[in-house]
Amino acid sequence: MPAETTVTSWTSWDAVPSADSPAVPAEAVAPLIRGVGVLRRLTEADGTMSASGLERATGLARSTVDRIASTLARMGYVRLDGRDVILTPRLMELGNAYLAALRLPALLDARADALADELDESVSLAVGDRDGIRFIHQATHRRAMSLSFRIGDLLPAERTAPGPLFATEWTEADWQGWRARRAADPEDRGFPAVPARERAGADEEFVRAVALARENGWALDDQLIEPGLVAVSVPVRHPRTGRIACVASVVSHTSRHSATDLRETLLPRLRAAVAEMEGELGREPSRATVETTEVPSGLAAWTGASKHELGREFVESLARGLTVLTAFGEGRAELTLTDVAKATGLARATARRALITYEHLGLVTPGSTQRTFRLAPRVLSLGFPPLSRTSLSRIATPHLADLSARVHESASLAVLTASGEEIQYTARANASRVLSADITIGTRLPAAATALGRVLLEDVRESGYALVDEELEKGLRSIAVPIRDRTGRAVAATNVALHAARRTVEEIMREILPELRATADRIEGDLWVAGRFTRVALS
Repeated sequence: MPAETTVTSWTSWDAVPSADSPAVPAEAVAPLIRGVGVLRRLTEADGTMSASGLERATGLARSTVDRIASTLARMGYVRLDGRDVILTPRLMELGNAYLAALRLPALLDARADALADELDESVSLAVGDRDGIRFIHQATHRRAMSLSFRIGDLLPAERTAPGPLFATEWTEADWQGWRARRAADPEDRGFPAVPARERAGADEEFVRAVALARENGWALDDQLIEPGLVAVSVPVRHPRTGRIACVASVVSHTSRHSATDLRETLLPRLRAAVAEMEGELGREPSRATVETTEVPSGLAAWTGASKHELGREFVESLARGLTVLTAFGEGRAELTLTDVAKATGLARATARRALITYEHLGLVTPGSTQRTFRLAPRVLSLGFPPLSRTSLSRIATPHLADLSARVHESASLAVLTASGEEIQYTARANASRVLSADITIGTRLPAAATALGRVLLEDVRESGYALVDEELEKGLRSIAVPIRDRTGRAVAATNVALHAARRTVEEIMREILPELRATADRIEGDLWVAGRFTRVALS
């Protein structure tokens, strides 16, 4: 069997391939399947892998890997750094499309966060994903011993508290799929988010847990994932259907609570919080298929130009196929083929083949009405877990490096300290010069004396920038602009600092400021995508 056929079969499953894996549909888009496979391998590698590593992991030819990487880089979904292919925050727009269409995080995350603060424990929301569970929200309390799961992480149902609850709604086909997966992967090697099993659990244990969950209406995880980790879960049911919309869990460790203690002391409050969540769902208006009218401007022109510039290194069918996932979103939970074609600007035939491909890969499922489609939780497997716990400094660093390379000067990112009196440098790209500003990450300076600080103190509302000309230190000039979050609040600032002998103030305004603003726009764009459903650390 050719290597590329092998990877296509594997990408249909989160665990391991089996003899009864579905055949690839004749109309499926092979480059799209390969591209999804590369994204998932990068996800499993925590967001970074060399091209040669991807070649080995996927079984694809090196030339195919390079073409996929070039296409994804053109779309802004990865960046190429030497031999490495690195996922970028822009890729999170795919997972954001699923979470926005789902609506549950937007409706329930504030109540989950409030519960976590009240109990001083971690609280999570999860949805069922075939025979596993996938997290859609995490309110994590940071401690020396704290929860390490991320939004989008997939866990085997039988090793979690939410799993038995979801399994109360499984069909016989679902149970057969679970048993087949257990037989093929008894150590859970297909679930990178959890440690491999130390002992093989009996299927009957999970069957009994499901029966108890059905009887009790809640479920416990008593160190099923790893020693010390305990959790109690309660289903959040949709008031109109009575089916489980998601499961809320309180997670702790045995130094704080035993499983029995968790049930006796925290379960009542969790149940009360779930009742409040169900009330939120009851107030949410019914959202069926919504007519989509906005068409991305110039999609065909953009892919055509990319193909012209990159030649065969640009895989047009991959780029167009990935845009199909972004057709879904808030108010667009279920779409017809016509809706998808209209939302993306793609021909119906192109959109149809992409949807057929995604159904095969488990990324799209049939909607609640005939001839509609909806995104599946598996969309979160495309880069979301490793990207969901990023920081502004990690987002900014590659952009600062690009800026420094363009203007041949040092560039930095800084935030205000808690007192508001100082700035603290959190990211930096140094220019290769004999004479340059000697600033290291973590350095603090008086905010009022720096361009970065003046931007953050909001002294630049009209001009949009601050320039400090030899005020902090003789010979040092610095120009800074703000970095704003999705609400428009200035949360950080970026600057270029240089010796006064190298550029006049007029040259800085003419040559540096436009480049600096363009860099700030790119950082903000990544920040807005990354921060839509996750918390981005500012330091």
